Amino acid sequence: MSAAPDPAGEPHLSLSGVSAHYGAVEVLRDISLRIAPREAVAVLGRNGVGKTTLVNALFNLGPQVSGAIRLMGQEVTGWPTHRIARLGAALVPQGRGVFPNLTVAENLQLASFRNRPGTWTLECVFDTFPGLAERRASFSSSLSGGERQLLAIGRALLTQARLLVLDEPSEGLAPLMAEEIIVEQVGRLAKEGMTVLLVEQNVPLALRLCPRAVVLGAHEIAFDGPSGDILANPALLRRHLGV
Repeated sequence: MSAAPDPAGEPHLSLSGVSAHYGAVEVLRDISLRIAPREAVAVLGRNGVGKTTLVNALFNLGPQVSGAIRLMGQEVTGWPTHRIARLGAALVPQGRGVFPNLTVAENLQLASFRNRPGTWTLECVFDTFPGLAERRASFSSSLSGGERQLLAIGRALLTQARLLVLDEPSEGLAPLMAEEIIVEQVGRLAKEGMTVLLVEQNVPLALRLCPRAVVLGAHEIAFDGPSGDILANPALLRRHLGV
């Protein structure tokens, strides 16, 4: 399943001088970042440096934000979350966020934009994740952690997303399951043209998926560059990633 074409040269996501705070507590300061179409970028950092706050700022989910956030060429700073989603960004949240008392099919149907043309349909999701097709009539409360993660990704795809944002997708998963979902399944979507922003604590896993990585330090970006350069920098690994 290929992503829709995009205007040449226009980043899918651009942050310019973005700061975010909760009341008097500043979490991010003067963050600037550009993510091109079809690029896969990992956001890494220790707990508490603002990785999830960066995601929440993008989707207008709580923090007070200054600076400029542009999505698909449009400034979206302060937009309601549903308008941001309709523009082409989809969030796979930390903890999955699926509805436990709905079936797999019902969870997916809720995410379908029936009045919006796009390549992703319910059957396309089931073709992409055959395990979900087998469980389509099961309540999501009965799914394994890996199946719930795939369900959350499938739900995001049904919004016809061009930018897929995943917040800590390996959390609570066994290593082999995390490898299968993030490196194999999300990696396949990236190879087919999906733009991916991966926020992840599992550094080796994130670097296997994403050719580029952004490391958050205290409030700001400490590194932005090729993933291989991180592994070759022991001081950076120790100071900002605890590896």
